[in-house]
Amino acid sequence: RWFTHFYVVSVLWNGFLLICLFQAEFLGESLPSWIQDMHHALGRDSQSKDMGNEHFSALLVLLLLWLHSCRRLAECLWTSVFSSGVIHIVQYCFGLGYYIAVGSTVLCQVPTNVRNGKKLSVQVCWYHIVGVMMYVWASLHQHRCLAILANLRKSRSGKVVSLSHSVPYGDWFESVSCPHYFAELLIYISMAITLGIHNVTWWCVVMYVLFNQALAAVLCHDFYQKNFSSYPKHRKAFIPLV
Repeated sequence: RWFTHFYVVSVLWNGFLLICLFQAEFLGESLPSWIQDMHHALGRDSQSKDMGNEHFSALLVLLLLWLHSCRRLAECLWTSVFSSGVIHIVQYCFGLGYYIAVGSTVLCQVPTNVRNGKKLSVQVCWYHIVGVMMYVWASLHQHRCLAILANLRKSRSGKVVSLSHSVPYGDWFESVSCPHYFAELLIYISMAITLGIHNVTWWCVVMYVLFNQALAAVLCHDFYQKNFSSYPKHRKAFIPLV
């Protein structure tokens, strides 16, 4: 339930960064001085080559990240039915820091000095189209899977009748125990594609998401197998067929 706080922070913080980057790219305004200081500390203001397409890629990924946070916040508030489980304070603090850091990571992929006083020249490339299409596809399946989980605890009228665990069926649940985690990985991979595939920093983020979601999926898969004797044997934990 407290994951809701993560998405509130992400919507506000990454929405702010999105507005700042949009103004810098399309209106020729300068980024706030403290953001430029952060870029300077990370050595990202030393490039002088105009890489407008890289700027557009970062802007697009930051938009996708913000939309993802908005959808997940809406699902936490109006779709998901949470049990009485608790979260460790360390994990809670780390989660808040993660959603602040991940948006800043996108913003730091382009230098500040070549933006100031210039407007963005937009050039849509094939990887933008592929990345966005994959993002939409994965997001739709993640929402469907979260709705399936929520409906296990609701009556046909939509009233919550139970907080116990049940075996989910339908959509990607037919292949894996935690398709919503798999969809999360695909969403981050789609952002890596949108950034032009070659961005090493974002692939490090993808690797973090892979190990984080895989661990959670394996624990959940083990829970299903231990508590439901008739649990489908063919289902994998996280990635289909793996």
